Amino acid sequence: MKYLLKLIAIILFNFVVNGNGQAQTKPQTIVYTDIDNFWIAFDSLQTTTDSLKQYNMLQKLYVDKGTPGLKAFMQAKGYTTEAWLDCIRSYPKYWASIRPKTLKIKAVNKELDPYIAKFKQLYPAFKPANIYFTIGAMRSGGTTQNDKVLIGAELATGDPEVDISELPANTQNWLKTYFGTYPFKDVVLLNMHEFVHTQQKGRGNTLLTQTILEGTADFVAELITGKVPAMAYMPYGKQHEAQLKQQFKEEMFLDNYGNWLYNGASNNFGVADLGYYMGYAICKHYYQQAKDKKAVVKELIELDYSNDETIEKFLAKTGYFKEGFNKVESLKTYESKKPVVSSLSGITNGDKNVDATLTEMTIHFSKPMIKNRMSINLGEGGEANFPIKKSLGFAEDGKSIKFQLELKPKHTYNFVITGRGFRSTDGYPLAELPVSFTTR
Repeated sequence: MKYLLKLIAIILFNFVVNGNGQAQTKPQTIVYTDIDNFWIAFDSLQTTTDSLKQYNMLQKLYVDKGTPGLKAFMQAKGYTTEAWLDCIRSYPKYWASIRPKTLKIKAVNKELDPYIAKFKQLYPAFKPANIYFTIGAMRSGGTTQNDKVLIGAELATGDPEVDISELPANTQNWLKTYFGTYPFKDVVLLNMHEFVHTQQKGRGNTLLTQTILEGTADFVAELITGKVPAMAYMPYGKQHEAQLKQQFKEEMFLDNYGNWLYNGASNNFGVADLGYYMGYAICKHYYQQAKDKKAVVKELIELDYSNDETIEKFLAKTGYFKEGFNKVESLKTYESKKPVVSSLSGITNGDKNVDATLTEMTIHFSKPMIKNRMSINLGEGGEANFPIKKSLGFAEDGKSIKFQLELKPKHTYNFVITGRGFRSTDGYPLAELPVSFTTR
């Protein structure tokens, strides 16, 4: 969610370095054409109820006239004319209430000027990018593609006044939270954060690299604006840093961000995006210890975030973990805390003589599990060899789950019990277990 909020903040300016090596402000290329074209097409759709005519109008007046940004957004998010038409026809109250808000994008002023000057002092080398404000089909508030920043104004400009009553319940829930943040409210801070991202190289392969990438953006934005994001992870992180630090150290070399980044509050701490705080804390600690602070800003921005070894050396250099860290031991400790499948009831893994009249199977776990999460993947042979018909639910203690089976004689079945969904109540994913058996 926060990733989308930040993307909408990239607005009017960027920097380039002139021939004298001095940074100078350069107006960013901002394109609003797609917003105008969308509402022209939208009004035309109201003149007929014929779905074919509506499709042709939308295609001709919006899609065919689309900017390179709209084309890129379509490619990135799988948007089609059909998707837009279905969205428009299904949620008329939403579109009526969001319309005036999408038009306010054009009124963005030059409040960034003093912060641009501060950014210039901190880091003089900037690369420009084109910004396209479009109307999507409610799948993304924003993303990027190469040198294009792509904004979906139908989400990015929302606030609590938007009528979401026609949308599915789960969509209403996340939009209520998202719109409650007023995405454009603190445009300067968000904009500075994204300016940093446009200068960084690569994305993280591990939790550590990605948290430092995000933390650098939060920290440098704070140096420029004097503010930190008004997000729950900031106050919570400051109050619980010692506890967070311990768990982060255990998980920081994983390639799974789920507990820390781009998540909801479904983690051990009940607070989303705590990886942002950990990255911020590491960067700030390093900065505070340094004598040449401008050199630190340059180093943070220019780190190669795609190189795990570089980031690990950087972490050691920061001294954030005074006791040091050991990658092999951290991974070993993490693996040792994963829950495992302790046994199966009804079948035995590898059994070649299972009764085909069997209708139930129970999976037993070594730890209590979160009861609203599960994941069993197809095995070899796909659906033809998948025996599970439906879940019958967890036991009260969360240490087992029962499934209904549908078997036929003389058939081999395969599936994989995975940690993508199954997770213990203390936050660890299940160790994966392939299962195979054959009926007689």
